[in-house]
Amino acid sequence: MTTTINQKLTGLGVAIVTPFCADGTVDYSALRRLIRFVSEGGVDYLVVMGTTGETPTLTPEEKREVLRVAKEENAGRLPLVVGIGGNNTAAVVKAIAECDTEGVDAILSVVPYYNRPAQRGIYEHYAAIARSTQLPIILYNVPSRTGTNMLPETTLALARDFDNIVAVKEASGNIEQITQLISERPKGFNIISGDDSLAIPVIEAGGEGVISVAANAFPEHFSKMLKASFDGNKELSYSMWEQTRSAVKMLFAEGNPPGVKAALAVKGIVENNLRLPLVPVTNALYREIAEEIKEKGL
Repeated sequence: MTTTINQKLTGLGVAIVTPFCADGTVDYSALRRLIRFVSEGGVDYLVVMGTTGETPTLTPEEKREVLRVAKEENAGRLPLVVGIGGNNTAAVVKAIAECDTEGVDAILSVVPYYNRPAQRGIYEHYAAIARSTQLPIILYNVPSRTGTNMLPETTLALARDFDNIVAVKEASGNIEQITQLISERPKGFNIISGDDSLAIPVIEAGGEGVISVAANAFPEHFSKMLKASFDGNKELSYSMWEQTRSAVKMLFAEGNPPGVKAALAVKGIVENNLRLPLVPVTNALYREIAEEIKEKGL
């Protein structure tokens, strides 16, 4: 049976970090190690070059190589999503056209940031992107970073008007907004949580899972937790969430991805290096994360 894009984007997606060496260069060996780690941990699909991947600090050449390495290491085993977004519509359309999207299952594209367009501007931005490619598109609403909340009416209009707009990564943190999207969406349009803390509530409301930051460090735990939620096993899913609640809070205490990179460094997957303006977490938080991982068996 053919797997639809709706099915491919269901469950646990992981927003892959971009590892760096101490000299600031991209650590492609660590990227391969991380992809193997999360894949063996049971995640359902990979997302590269999103916010967690420190994309604003990557050069065009590095972006091409990150995608090439990810595709090569994944070797078609899991669905692969690539982040291509921005606040210049023409530049986003050009970037998609120039991207080697062979082996890519969908594009994740963020609501335009900084210039704060009106809802009609957001609609027209995504309409231009949708018309420029046949690839499936995941809308990405993250008002804490973009300064603008894409309202449900805008998301739903795009979902209805364009067949290749197939999902939204909803990181508004507003469960009422998310449940409205779930109840009013057209058939085949996925509602994906962009917040680890809302993964279970979104699934219980009828959504399709989460694109997770924490799953970089705890893929097996989050995979089992989401499976329990999809299976309706509330006792198990919530007990597993309680086991990770404090750790996840720590991961975001000094921003993302510094927290999750610290956790990955504790586990020996990547080095604890970031590119300015991001910096590693404080030594105190690093110790707290290490202690929490050890204490909770994560």
